[in-house]
Amino acid sequence: MDAALSLPTLPTPRVHPLVERAGLDRPALRRDMDESKVDPATRAKLHKAANEFEATFVSQMVSTMFEGLEVDETFGGGHGEEMFRSLLVQEYGKSVTQRGGFGLAGPVYQELLRAQEAANG
Repeated sequence: MDAALSLPTLPTPRVHPLVERAGLDRPALRRDMDESKVDPATRAKLHKAANEFEATFVSQMVSTMFEGLEVDETFGGGHGEEMFRSLLVQEYGKSVTQRGGFGLAGPVYQELLRAQEAANG
C-alpha cells in the first residue's frame, strides 16, 4: 500500500491588473536589471538578505497574533513558554518565507541589486 500523500496542485496566482499596468509585476522588474554585472557571491548575499528581511517582517506580523494569548498551564505554560514564544514566532516567519512568503523577498532583492549596481557604476 502506497502511503504517499498527494496534495492537489494550486493554480498559479494571478497578478492584479493594476499591478500589471503600473509595471510592478515581477517580470517587469527583472527586465531592467542586469544581474550579470554583480558578482555571484554578492547576489547570493543579496538573496539571503532579502529572504531574511521577509522572514523578519512575517515574524513581526505573526507576533501580533500571539500578544493576546495567555500561556496554557495544561501544556507547561509559565515563564518558559513566554520566553520561547519569540523563537517559535521567528521559526514561523522563516517557514512561511521558505514556502514562498508574502512576495516581499523578490522586490527587496531587486532594490538591493539596483542599489548595488548604482554603487558599482
